[in-house]
This record gives sequence, C-alpha cells and structure tokens, in this order.
Amino acid sequence: MKNIFLLDMDDTLLDFPKAERAALFTTLSAFGVGEDEGLLARYHAINAALWEALERGEIGREALKVRRFSALVDEFSLPLDPVALSAAYFSNMEESCFPYEGAHAFLRALKNAGRVYICTNGGKKIQHRHIELAGFAPYLDGVFISEEIGADKPSAAFADRVISRIENFCVDNAVYLGDSLTSDKKCAEVMGVDFVLFAPRGIPAGYRGATAETFGGALSLMLR
Repeated sequence: MKNIFLLDMDDTLLDFPKAERAALFTTLSAFGVGEDEGLLARYHAINAALWEALERGEIGREALKVRRFSALVDEFSLPLDPVALSAAYFSNMEESCFPYEGAHAFLRALKNAGRVYICTNGGKKIQHRHIELAGFAPYLDGVFISEEIGADKPSAAFADRVISRIENFCVDNAVYLGDSLTSDKKCAEVMGVDFVLFAPRGIPAGYRGATAETFGGALSLMLR
C-alpha cells in the first residue's frame, strides 16, 4: 500500500499559469507596459523552454531568471532592463499564489494515509512563501526544493538526495504526482517509483500512463 507521497507543486497543487499571468502583468504595469495576451503567451513559451533546458542541465538557474526577460525585451523591442524586470517579477511572484480548488482536501486525505513531501524546481523564496500563503504546511512532512538541496529535477542527484532524506524510504510504497513528463515523470523513473500524471487541462496526446484530471482521480490512483 502506498504511504509515501511525492508531489510537485506548480500546476499540480497550485494554478501556476494564473500566478504567472498575475505576476507578469503586475510587473509590466509597474514599468509602463499594458496587459498584452500575446506578450504573455510568448513569455510562457520562452520560460517553459528555458526550464526544460535547466532540467537537461543546459542552463543555470541564475542565467534562466534573466534570460527569459532578455528574450522578451528583444522580441518585443521593449526599452526595459531585463535584470530589473526579473527582480520585480520575482517579488510579485512571491505574492501570487492560487491553490487549485480541492487541494487542501486532497492533501488532508494523503496526510491521513501516510507521509507527504513536496518536490519542486521552483525558486526557494517563492516556494516557501507559496506554501505559507496556501496553508499547505500542516499537511507536509518535508519540502525538497532543488535550489536548497543543490540539484535540479529530474537529475539522479536530486532523486538520491530526496530518497536519502526520507526515513525508511521504500520504492514500493512511494508514488509521485506531477504535471510534467520531462521533469516529474522522469524524476519518478530515476527514483524507481510509480508515477501519476496530473492533467487538469486534459491528457497529452499519446500518453498512456496513469493519469488523473481531478484530485479525486489522483487520490484513487495514489492510494491503491
């Protein structure tokens, strides 16, 4: 029976696109740039591509923080400083937190069945602040943030450090829930644990693994 629950946070427990939109538009507004859905879409695509590069070890975290804004400034010919944009965005993102409906009940049910751990690549200040704002702390037995443990998902180093810090870790008793096939699923594979893809916006074409589109569906798969 599963009793060790490993969870991604952004786009698994928290509505990351909603937070990203709010933080980006607040940041750009402070620099005199109005809301622009096309600009948001490009930022999201640039950011996603850079995070995938981080997962592959092709870019460092500090470089990523600024490069996404450098690319945006260049593409839209914005007369703005990418470093200043990055700093303002991080400050706004810390306060931009939107738990999915049902997240608390889901965490409570997992906590009643075993131990619950967050595994995330997000920035440490942002993630700790979001856990506080979302009220998740009472349900968690541990939080593994790549920036704090010195390795990024889905590397073997990240997996090893998580496993070594969970007392009496047993691969047969562990299950990982996340939204990313390149980060979360791969990390679960490196750990040797079962994986459930959380896909509230729909199942990716061609994916045939265990998938949940709701917290209820995730719960039934994780507690089997």
